[in-house]
Amino acid sequence: MQKLTRLGVAVATALAAAAVSAPAVSASPAAPADHGHAHGHEQGQGGRHAVFAQTDNTAGNQVVAYHRGEDGRLTQAGVYDTGGLGGVLDGAVADHLASQGSLTYDPGHALLYAVNAGSDTVTVFAVDGDRLERHQVVPSGGRFPVSVAVHGDVVYVLNALDGGSVQGFTVEHGHLEQHADWNRCLGLDPDATPQFVNTPGQVGFTGDGSKLVVTTKANGNSIDVFDLEHSGAPARHPVVTVQPGAVPFGFVTNGANGLLLTQAGPNAVATVHIHDDGTVMQTAAAPTGQIATCWITAAGDFRYASNAGSASVSGYRLNPDGSLTALGNTTTDPGTVDSAASRDGRYLYVQTGINGILDEFRVNGDGSLTALGSHVVPGAVGGEGIVAF
Repeated sequence: MQKLTRLGVAVATALAAAAVSAPAVSASPAAPADHGHAHGHEQGQGGRHAVFAQTDNTAGNQVVAYHRGEDGRLTQAGVYDTGGLGGVLDGAVADHLASQGSLTYDPGHALLYAVNAGSDTVTVFAVDGDRLERHQVVPSGGRFPVSVAVHGDVVYVLNALDGGSVQGFTVEHGHLEQHADWNRCLGLDPDATPQFVNTPGQVGFTGDGSKLVVTTKANGNSIDVFDLEHSGAPARHPVVTVQPGAVPFGFVTNGANGLLLTQAGPNAVATVHIHDDGTVMQTAAAPTGQIATCWITAAGDFRYASNAGSASVSGYRLNPDGSLTALGNTTTDPGTVDSAASRDGRYLYVQTGINGILDEFRVNGDGSLTALGSHVVPGAVGGEGIVAF
C-alpha cells in the first residue's frame, strides 16, 4: 500500500471515527464559455471521446475539458468557468465536497450539470464533443449543493447543509426549470461535526426511475428513499433504512431496483435491494481491505471503489447472480476520490484530491488496471466531479 501522507491519514481517521431553506439566488443569464477554447475535434465523435473534471475552486469553479485519444490518453482541450464558486466542508481534505455526482452528464439532452457549492447554484452547460457552452446558472434550492442526478426529463440536486435537502427540476429546452413544491428536507442534524462526514453523500435514481435515493453518511447512517410520481414529484417524506455504523456514501445502480453502495465505516462495497415500499435490504458485502472507501464507478462488468485514505482503487467483477468477485487494489496518486469510466468501459479516470491529479488507466479484460499517465488539473486541489465518454 502506498504510504499515506499526513493529510491522507487525517481523512481516513475522521471517517473511521464517524463509523463508531436558504434564500433563493437570482439565476444568471445564459453565457458563453469564458475562456480556453476546445480543439476542433469532429462533433460526431467528440461526445464519445471526452473527459470533464470539476475543480471546485473557491476562487471560481471551473470545468476542465480533455479530449480522449483512441489509446485512452487525455489532452487538455479547454477550461470553462461555471459562473459560481467552489466550496469546502469543514474537515475536508482530499475532497472538498465529500460527495459523489457533483458533475453529472445528461445524455438525453447533451447537458452537463456542475454544482457551485460556494454559491448555492448549479451551472448548466451544453456539450458538443469536448466543448462546453454555458447556458444557465440556477439556484440549487438549498445550501451547499454537492450532487446531481438525472433520469429522463427530471433532475434532482442534493444540498448538503442546513440538515440537507433535495430540490427537483425538469429540463425545458436545454434549461432547468425549478419546481418549488419538489423541495424536501432530509432532517439531518445541521450541527453535527466534522461536516465532511456528516453531510449527505449522493442523490440518485433507481435504475427504473421510480425512486429517488439519498445516502446520509454518518449523520443518520441511512439510505433515504423517496417514491416518485410519474411527473417526477417526490413523496412528502422518504422511507429511511438505517445501516448502523455503515456510513453509506456513493452508489451506482444495479438493475431496476438494486444498488452497489460504498460503506466508509467497514470499508466495503455492499449489494442492496430497494423494495417497492422503499425499504432497503442488504444482500451481500465485499470488503476492500482499504481505508476510507467512498466512491464507486461502473465500467462494463467491473466496478471500482475509491479509497481516499489508502490512495488506491479496489476492483470487483459483477457476477450474473449479483455477487462481487474481488480483483485486488491498484495504487493511485494520494487522496483517491471520484472516478469515471469511458462509455465503452475500456478506460478509467480517477481524481485524486491531495495534489489535484487525474490518473488514467486502461481496463484490461480481466478487470486489472494498467496506468497510462496522469495530469495535474489546474486549480483542482480538493476538487471532485468527473464525467467520461
